[in-house]
Amino acid sequence: MGNPTGFFEIVRVTPERRPVTERLQDWKEVYKDFPEDKLRAQASRCMDCGVPFCHQGCPLGNIIPDWNDLVYRDRWQEAIARLLATNNFPEFTGRICPAPCEGSCVLGINADPVTIKQVEVSIIDRAFHEGWIKAQIPAVRTGKHVAVVGSGPAGLAAAAQLNQAGHLVTVFERADRIGGLLRYGIPEFKMEKSVLNRRLSLMITEGIRFRTNANVGVNVSIDELKNHFDAILLAGGATAPRDLPVPGRDLDGIHFAMQYLPLQNKRCEGDEIPDREFITAKDKHVVIIGGGDTGADCLGTAHRQGAKSVVQFELLPKPPAERAPDNPWPNWPNIFRTSSAHEEGGTREYAVLTKSFSGRDGRVVKLHAVRVEFADRQMREIPGSDFELNADMVLLAMGFLGPEKNGMLDQLGVKLTERGNVATDPATKMTSVPGVFAAGDMSRGQSLVVWAIREGRVAAREMDRFLMGSTELP
Repeated sequence: MGNPTGFFEIVRVTPERRPVTERLQDWKEVYKDFPEDKLRAQASRCMDCGVPFCHQGCPLGNIIPDWNDLVYRDRWQEAIARLLATNNFPEFTGRICPAPCEGSCVLGINADPVTIKQVEVSIIDRAFHEGWIKAQIPAVRTGKHVAVVGSGPAGLAAAAQLNQAGHLVTVFERADRIGGLLRYGIPEFKMEKSVLNRRLSLMITEGIRFRTNANVGVNVSIDELKNHFDAILLAGGATAPRDLPVPGRDLDGIHFAMQYLPLQNKRCEGDEIPDREFITAKDKHVVIIGGGDTGADCLGTAHRQGAKSVVQFELLPKPPAERAPDNPWPNWPNIFRTSSAHEEGGTREYAVLTKSFSGRDGRVVKLHAVRVEFADRQMREIPGSDFELNADMVLLAMGFLGPEKNGMLDQLGVKLTERGNVATDPATKMTSVPGVFAAGDMSRGQSLVVWAIREGRVAAREMDRFLMGSTELP
């Protein structure tokens, strides 16, 4: 503990966001650089707890007190070594993870928690800037071939670990670029894709092979994988969206979030998308149904596209400003939060149930809803609270129901859980089909980026054990 009094002498400070008027004119990341002196001061607030509950909050088991202390002491190269010991991609998690570690910070019991996430991303960004991050090419190859299906955080983490074990790894991605939701689900203003490309370039140099436009079960056969690979990892995510089956759902102008967000990301990549195929919020009254991170991503995107107005609906009640009695530390604090997108404008409405849509000439023009209340975990509509709202475009951001079943999963014949996810042995991550493993949202269900990376690492370790009889992977 470098500064024994830091936690009560120094208040929590987070990076400044660029002015709203400035950032709405571009797609660059929202946050300004954080000065090193302020960062080291923030790191010194860490108490190096005897029982560091931040470890419990982080699925990756990041050794957080160690690298906080090393940053405070200006020992950056040691800090990056500690960080990479448990996390393959801190440049991703440091930008898009909601930081459950901070929710479990002991200091958070009666004060603001340590800015763990900011320290994390500052370490990795400095390491790249200083040239400390270099390709780690395995000295010995095992001759074993491994297929990873899906190039999101779970698939990439597993590929990185398996490659370091010396296996020959091929990653199959059905989209035209590598990255999964990191590429086409996360808007540029939350994580510029140069950050992703930088990491992928290293992985290619390290010997990992990537195949795009490779939809396993469609244009890549299951037999090809079984015949050419010694083990297969399914890491295709939970991509089946939750729909809203109400009258008028079939009207034009109503889209799933993942029909909307990838198109803007493609344009940010420089792709030419014809206007007739592009979904834009420009000059439209937009309604977003769903109050989570995906809804906020749609909100920030709609602002930058020039929406006339944006309203975001959430079915559940508005969270409290502080922890409720039934939401004690160190559980994740279910409190009201304002993201950068919410700061930029729009209206948030809570406890709203969408009942139907109405249109003109086949296109949506209005949304019809009612306000609801909750008692004893039961929802009921409030009589007389019906209302309607102008809606030229509606975006459904209500989460995902699990992996898509048609194609790869049906052809492989893997067993599914009651929730429709791929069933795996909890200890080995192997599916019901020998030699076929699963990790990330495909087996866990919709979750956080840190859980995806952890599951990819665990699956890689067990696949290495399956292939070699033992493993030295963490």
